[in-house]
Amino acid sequence: MSGSSQVLATRARPRRSSLRSWRWSDRIVYLLAWFSGLALCLVAGALILYLGVRGIEYVSPSLLFSRPTAGVDQSQIGGILDPLLGTLLVVVIGIFIATPIGVASAVWIVEYGRPRWLARAVESSIEIVAGTPDIVIALFALSLFQLGLFGFLSFTASGGGVYGRSFLTAGVAVSLLAIPPVFLATRDGLQTLPGHQREGAFALGKTRVATIRRVLLPGVRPNIGTGVTLGMGRIIGDTAIVFLLLGVGASQRFDFQGGTPGLNALRGTGATLTSYIYTTSPAGEGNAPQKAYAAAFVLLLMVLALNAFAGFVAGRGAAGKMSFGDRVRFGAWA
Repeated sequence: MSGSSQVLATRARPRRSSLRSWRWSDRIVYLLAWFSGLALCLVAGALILYLGVRGIEYVSPSLLFSRPTAGVDQSQIGGILDPLLGTLLVVVIGIFIATPIGVASAVWIVEYGRPRWLARAVESSIEIVAGTPDIVIALFALSLFQLGLFGFLSFTASGGGVYGRSFLTAGVAVSLLAIPPVFLATRDGLQTLPGHQREGAFALGKTRVATIRRVLLPGVRPNIGTGVTLGMGRIIGDTAIVFLLLGVGASQRFDFQGGTPGLNALRGTGATLTSYIYTTSPAGEGNAPQKAYAAAFVLLLMVLALNAFAGFVAGRGAAGKMSFGDRVRFGAWA
């Protein structure tokens, strides 16, 4: 290494300094940063520990695999099977709708983005949806799905009145919660891909569509997986949309509508774990706090599992990304 290079390397290294030599304002900011981080860790740990201790005490196979039933003493009757299945059903419907919309929007913004005003309008619309309160989305969706045009999605009375409440309408509404994280994760992944991957694909005579399908989308699978997982977490934790669009009743059971198997469940109403927790809590009508703690513990486990899965997908994708040359060598262009 030459003398000039050594001087530049020396200048690039940060100078170590003691905390005592800092100004008081810098010390205060530094200590506040440490305190904030430790406080967040303590809050998260206390939340997990509290729900774990209170919830695991009441979780049992009979609670998980029995259906809730109406009765005078809700603390002794029924389980959480229907709300658990209702949560999974809403998540599946919402993610099934949100994933292609979020991914396609991100691909169009990054790879095309013309006209510019339309691209800016799309990004602004997604930001508005991401910042809109859940209760506002729920109220808008309820008003929309009560129109006769969407009567096939929910229960319709004999007189022609459309209720607008069903798992289908709730799934469509909660998909708006999942679209922003899917879009942002996919967009960021596409923007960080090296430009030589696109250039190499074009040099091989591949069209833009083939490049997106064969090179870019496989390269951002970890980002898409992370966005989908975050979207699922938002759907699982929603309460306002569930209350307005599922018509939560006292029994928390599935209410099938129609005679077609499968479709009668989608067009029917029910409950999710969040609505079940509220209803059985001391603030709700059920007044069964032990069931509320058990359901909250199950819900927390689901969220923690999703977060762990998101970290696993992101880490595995970062460790196993295939280079452009490897894609060509192993026939990724076929």
